[in-house]
Amino acid sequence: MRALGALALAGALVAGLAGCGGGSDNGEVTLTYGIWAKDAGTQNLMKSLGAEFTKTHPNVHVKVQSTPFAQYFTKLQTAAGGGSAPDVFWMNGPNFKLYASNGMLQPLSSDTMNPGNYPSTLVKLYTYNGKRYGVPKDFDTIGLWYNKKMFDAAGVKYPDAKWTWSDMQAAAKKLTNKAKGQYGIAAAENDQQNFYNTILQAGGNVISADGKKSGYDDPKSVQGIKLWTDLIKNGYSPTYSEMSDTQPVQMFQSGKVAMFYDGSWDATTFNQAGLKDTIDVAPLPAGPAGKAVVLHGLSNAVYAKGQHTKQAEEFVKFLGSKKAADMTAKEGSVLPAYNGTQQQWVKSMPQWNLQVFIDQLAVTRPYPVSKNTAAWTKYQDEILGQAWDQKISAQQACTQLAQKMNEALAKEK
Repeated sequence: MRALGALALAGALVAGLAGCGGGSDNGEVTLTYGIWAKDAGTQNLMKSLGAEFTKTHPNVHVKVQSTPFAQYFTKLQTAAGGGSAPDVFWMNGPNFKLYASNGMLQPLSSDTMNPGNYPSTLVKLYTYNGKRYGVPKDFDTIGLWYNKKMFDAAGVKYPDAKWTWSDMQAAAKKLTNKAKGQYGIAAAENDQQNFYNTILQAGGNVISADGKKSGYDDPKSVQGIKLWTDLIKNGYSPTYSEMSDTQPVQMFQSGKVAMFYDGSWDATTFNQAGLKDTIDVAPLPAGPAGKAVVLHGLSNAVYAKGQHTKQAEEFVKFLGSKKAADMTAKEGSVLPAYNGTQQQWVKSMPQWNLQVFIDQLAVTRPYPVSKNTAAWTKYQDEILGQAWDQKISAQQACTQLAQKMNEALAKEK
């Protein structure tokens, strides 16, 4: 979701993020809550959730600590190793197994969460060696956003649930107008938004189920990569260089591209950008192996070495409740993970078919991770970038990436 980096828990570890929650002789406890939200709305929501928890736990107070995402995991790594991480903090999929396997996350008791209250794919993402270490906070799936005005001008029918890759490719061709400087689609080199989905739709996989082997050398995975590089090769998408100079999402917002694979998280951004009557969203087109969508989402985790793990787990339990999810849905920036609470988010922007993000839960697969995801995603970005830039073929890139990825996975223990 939204730049998903992962960092190794290695090297010299010294205290870096604000320390564990404090206590006092009169039984008062202050829990620290680490987040990376940059917008004031989300920060205020987290503070409101802390205040709501204190209403039923009057001796427990919550102090929210927000760190920019670019520094978040660097500081968390240092603080967790030094014994001074926040009592509760946001955790994402790429980092989860690294922290869980290093004993930094508290295994959750059975009464902390009912797994049936959340999407099963998300529960699985935060389960390690049969134990749950994070209560799902929110989730995101990917949809095909499209510019209705550009479709109308080109005489192309809007995308729907029956669309396949072929439909998308044909539409991209018709919607491309070089004279006007417009493209049919932005084929960005983005894993969660783009090629993780098409790899699955082709019947391939990024990583084996046991997390020990790369799936990039599977011909079906290559097919999922080639879909995007061919869109650039055929001129239906801006070039890799152009998309490096200007973010694809900005191209979509400005009407330079007609279609854009993007997550549910950008609905609020598009709404604020004044695109209410210009765009809409449809389910992702089906590939040769059918429909599939990568699911990611954040969880709230308890620091295993904190001074107040009991109170922290109570807070995490509240954060995973229907009440907290309702408050999250009302704020509107993300889809709450608690089943049945997403409709308020959908209704907050009724001009768009946002229900597609929820309906696609039936075909979701977990975001691909291993114990040290960053050890191989660095090669993923570097090598696939050469294919996107048309310097090597999709087949060559996938062969090289599989080799590098397997070498990195072999070092995991």
